[in-house]
Amino acid sequence: MVTHVPAEAHGDERGALLSFLEEQRGGIRRSVLGLSDEQASSRPSASELSLAGLLKHVAEMEQGWIARAKGEPPAVKRDESNWRECFQLVAGETVESQLAYWEKVATETEAFIRSVPSLDDTFALPNEPWFPPDERVSMRWLALHLIRETARHAGHADIIRESLDGATAFELVAKEQGTSWG
Repeated sequence: MVTHVPAEAHGDERGALLSFLEEQRGGIRRSVLGLSDEQASSRPSASELSLAGLLKHVAEMEQGWIARAKGEPPAVKRDESNWRECFQLVAGETVESQLAYWEKVATETEAFIRSVPSLDDTFALPNEPWFPPDERVSMRWLALHLIRETARHAGHADIIRESLDGATAFELVAKEQGTSWG
């Protein structure tokens, strides 16, 4: 299932931000189109990244940031002992289960972004060494950060998928739409 921000929702700032985020999510979702879990978990390049791992990572990342903005802990606590699991399927996880989880997360993200009184409202960044101490960021920053992180990984996904079987983003868009490219 694919989440789409309704066309009438694009006219306001929140709708535009959510639309850009959804566009980048689509790149990652399409990257696993037609692949088995084994294919999606393979690493065909010099990188340790796989498509399945990227899918899992962006879903966790998005959920974690929305949780932080709500003042809640992320659903999965990552540290040095389990960080690598953020980028690989484990314990019965599948591409399908990760897509379903991300769909749920995306729905929660949209509801949250639409529900905050103002995109200027702020929340504290986590107390982690890579963030400035006592720093606060806006909900607008949050939405832009999610777009940036998802887009970065969508680019990784394009390269990994093309390395796997030669499929390009244009071909995957056509395949998703049931048409042919070129």
